Amino acid sequence: MKNVLQENVEIILPENGLEQKLKQAEEENRKLIIKLGFDPTAPDLHLGHAVVLKKLKQFQDLGHQIVIVVGSFTARIGDPTGKNKARKPLSTEDVQHNAETYINQLSKVIDVNKTKIVFNSEWLDALPFSEVIQLMSKVTVAQLMHRNDFNKRFTENTPIAMHELVYPILQGFDSVKIACDIEMGGTDQLFNCTMGRQLQETHQMSPQIVMCMPLLKGLDGKEKMSKSLNNIIGLTDEPNEMFGKTMSIPDSLIDEFIDLTTDFQNEEKENLKQRIKNGENPMNIKKLIAKNIITQYHDAESAERAEHFFVNQFQNKIFEEKSFEPFSIDSLHPIQQTTTLLELCHRLKNDESKTFMRKLIESGGIQINNIKKNNPNEEIELVPETKIKIGKRSFFELI
Repeated sequence: MKNVLQENVEIILPENGLEQKLKQAEEENRKLIIKLGFDPTAPDLHLGHAVVLKKLKQFQDLGHQIVIVVGSFTARIGDPTGKNKARKPLSTEDVQHNAETYINQLSKVIDVNKTKIVFNSEWLDALPFSEVIQLMSKVTVAQLMHRNDFNKRFTENTPIAMHELVYPILQGFDSVKIACDIEMGGTDQLFNCTMGRQLQETHQMSPQIVMCMPLLKGLDGKEKMSKSLNNIIGLTDEPNEMFGKTMSIPDSLIDEFIDLTTDFQNEEKENLKQRIKNGENPMNIKKLIAKNIITQYHDAESAERAEHFFVNQFQNKIFEEKSFEPFSIDSLHPIQQTTTLLELCHRLKNDESKTFMRKLIESGGIQINNIKKNNPNEEIELVPETKIKIGKRSFFELI
């Protein structure tokens, strides 16, 4: 059981904490309380969120209690995003709408009927200011400065607002209020999760352990999957869109997607990775990944139809029309493995200016493997059989 729960987990703090908590639950004949905090600023769930949710589902299947803490209070004061700016606070109406959207999507992964959902405004709205001061007295500025983005911004003389410093303390207090045993999150949430552990100790409680899952990279293959970066596969995306987006991931992401997004058995996962190492066309493996993902969030029949659509509307149609002009990767000097979308399009259509091409890209006039691309600076992997559509009448295939 412990091995299953530790699978794919990047950080467990303390290292032997999971074993201790499972033993404690058994001795006390009770369920563990597993917390996931959610600030409803971007309610559309994607495969990156699902990495954590699927781990929660494993705990749920073993009979433990999942508690989703909706940051109905903290979202109204803003949050340090890690992007060097304070996240804009939301209105009460925005919070409520986004929370409802989020909760509805949770059912794609976990059993919502067995999940406890609480709003931290229930206790934080009622917290007297004197108690807020007492709470803040439990944490030092030096401790807060250990958070990477705070430290970096302080060093670079970038302003840090006081409410940003308070945010992780309030999030930690949520763990006190629900008597959390294990807090889950991505590795970017490590600092905030450890704050809950510290505050529980100051309240003479058994401290929670922290389990952090790896951050799934998005379709660009570089940044973490994030709606603001437009590099996501959403859990509510239509099957055809899911399939096309999965086929567009760079080959370098295949192993990561096998591990973090599919529910293949471990033996099958290793087999797929070995097939790539043995030189099989990555497109074959991506198709299997895409069908697996669609089966999880829709059904197997939808997965089959999406593959059929992709093959008929993309692969077969391309070769029947014979309208794609071949472009040799070897003609690039020096020979490159990647290039920006703008540079690639300009090389393919060198009779057009870069200014024209940039505008065409930003207006949605470029497709790579049937997926629209609108970021001129996106790095494109130069792989044979990649299909590029520029405007309405220019079609190229990398060879």
